[in-house]
Amino acid sequence: MASAGSFSLFTNQLVDNLKYPLPGEAAHVAMQASSKLRLSAKPNNRTRKSAVLILFYPHQGEIYFPLILRPAYDGVHSGQVAFPGGRYELTDESLIRTALREAQEEIGLRLTDVRILGTLTELFIPPSNFYVLPVIATIPYRPDFYPDPREVEDIFEIKLNEISDAGIIGASYIQIRGEQIHAPHYDVHGYKIWGATAMMISELLTVINATNEGSKNEK
Repeated sequence: MASAGSFSLFTNQLVDNLKYPLPGEAAHVAMQASSKLRLSAKPNNRTRKSAVLILFYPHQGEIYFPLILRPAYDGVHSGQVAFPGGRYELTDESLIRTALREAQEEIGLRLTDVRILGTLTELFIPPSNFYVLPVIATIPYRPDFYPDPREVEDIFEIKLNEISDAGIIGASYIQIRGEQIHAPHYDVHGYKIWGATAMMISELLTVINATNEGSKNEK
């Protein structure tokens, strides 16, 4: 149960754990799709920067974070479940600002009371040729969401306990631009969370579980 005290404890422990070396690729590989493009594509002078926001908040005794469903469009991330986020703009003083701005634009997040805890490992996404930085933050209450219909078809509020359940992990074959890839996924709310978002979640859970183990060892 996530009382105000336990949410504060969770937050403080996560801050501490984010100070240590991140698991990075070792955690990513568990949810990495078997794509030929991923094996062959490398960052180049056209690779762009982007950031996403992983926002934790307490609600009804649980810890939650939001994910969005992208609308169907002519693009590589059409119809995918993802964290709110997007590309770095020259007006952004940092990628943390990018993550906050994009969350404000996409899900209507009011930035008052949002606290930045740290970041996970930057991840290269070959299909879109982006580097993406996952930014972790908290807000001490359930925020109101106002999705931009041009960029967000739906918002899912995901329980931390729900995404931590190993029983929701599966794998399936997905057709992407003529290539059939084998993709591990998290099955949540009837949707398959795969690709870069799944890899970020894998690293996130590895960091959180290490935090939990550390707190147990201190007792």
